[in-house]
Amino acid sequence: MTAQTDAAIAARALPLLDLTDLGDSCTDATIAALCENAQAGPVAAVCVWPAFVPACRRRLGTSAVRIATVVNFPAGGEDVEATVAETRATLLEGAQEIDLVLPYRALLRGDEAAARAMVEAVRAVCGPACLKVILETGTLAEPGTIAAASRLALEAGADFIKTSTGKSPVSATPEAAATMLAAIRESGRPAGLKVSGGLRSVADAATYLALADRLMGPGWVSPATMRLGASSLYGALTAAKAAA
Repeated sequence: MTAQTDAAIAARALPLLDLTDLGDSCTDATIAALCENAQAGPVAAVCVWPAFVPACRRRLGTSAVRIATVVNFPAGGEDVEATVAETRATLLEGAQEIDLVLPYRALLRGDEAAARAMVEAVRAVCGPACLKVILETGTLAEPGTIAAASRLALEAGADFIKTSTGKSPVSATPEAAATMLAAIRESGRPAGLKVSGGLRSVADAATYLALADRLMGPGWVSPATMRLGASSLYGALTAAKAAA
């Protein structure tokens, strides 16, 4: 790819970014840097542990950058009551977007009802907040299982379906993303895709943008329909954009 092409891709991808810090060494200082970079981008959202939502709220103020956080993360357990309580608490602290891990192991053992109950319960308390449901596609593995998980999440009220926690051995793949996009297209309702886990380069961003353009049409991609979740992609995108 030429530098100009890289710059054009970066300019398109940067506003879709959920700039993420879900590391074990996250601190107030790293959150401050995250929020500063997010506003400089600018990006769609920051995505942080629930404990850091209040700090993001203070630092972002009235910025258009949204605050996302994770619940039932990363294990994807089946304790609906605890996850609903966690969701309520972080919404009260200022979260605007909830990234919920689907109980994917329940789905793998054939207990679709347990997985659906979790999504429906969290959807019920989200109100106007955006609900992204993480499928953990690397563990679901099979296209048919990923498609079933996508349909379940969308039927239960997900605003976005998301590939991965980034904590599993296999994260996002174009094949999984294609299956998810097909489910969104076939659902007949507005919903988006978040690709997360392993995105590091302008070429990675280009792959998923091209996939969405091909399957959903060239006018589909926007922050309301597509997000790129990453911690290290920001540097590559800003460098490419600056090189224009």
